[in-house]
Amino acid sequence: MNMLRSPILHRTALRTLLAAGLLTGYACSGHAALFGDDEARRAILEMRQRVDSVQQTQQRMSEESAQTRRSMLELQSQIEQLKSEQAKLRGQNEQLLRDVAELQRGQRDIAKGVDERLRQFEPVTVTVDGQEFAADPNEKRDFEAALAKFRSGSFPEAATAFASFMGQWPKSGYGPSARFWLGNAQYAARSYKEAMANFRILLNGSPMHARAPEAALAIANCQIELKDTKAARKTLEDLIKAYPNSEAASAGKNRLASLK
Repeated sequence: MNMLRSPILHRTALRTLLAAGLLTGYACSGHAALFGDDEARRAILEMRQRVDSVQQTQQRMSEESAQTRRSMLELQSQIEQLKSEQAKLRGQNEQLLRDVAELQRGQRDIAKGVDERLRQFEPVTVTVDGQEFAADPNEKRDFEAALAKFRSGSFPEAATAFASFMGQWPKSGYGPSARFWLGNAQYAARSYKEAMANFRILLNGSPMHARAPEAALAIANCQIELKDTKAARKTLEDLIKAYPNSEAASAGKNRLASLK
């Protein structure tokens, strides 16, 4: 059967069978005495049956081969279609992954923005002049802005900014420090009486504040500028007695010696 799968082998086999039939015919005619007409006819019929069988087998195998080829083509087509669908699905999956990544980035950006906005309203811990306290972010911003004006030499603007700060944040932990810098801004602007008043408020309200000794020295300086030497001497003596180990007391001693 394997040999009959090739068309060339089919034709070879057919020729072989026909040749065998012819030889049989010759044999029959050469030996008429041995074989009768009936036997010759039977031999021919058998030969035809064999030829028909071979032809039928060849036809069936040809049809099977054609069917196999069609099946292979259909299978190949299905494979190509599956490959195309797989590539399409892979592309869709990659796009979905990109979309998910983009969505996640957007969510992170939104969350970051929300956190930043919330932090604008959350109290922050600050330390100013040795005092640690919680402050509103806007409160911290306003104090630092007023202090920046003072350090830039814009004393009238700094005085206005510190006064505005204390009015807006009356209970602020920055209060004593803001009062001190307000007095200094007024002193620099030669508003000695206003400066002296703010230094006194600081000294009386927060005598243990880190800026209290400097406030006492600043009061004496205002009094000297106002030509009130007697009051200045008394203020310096009180400074030296109240804060003997402070730098302001050392400066007060020198100033007191110059007044005598």
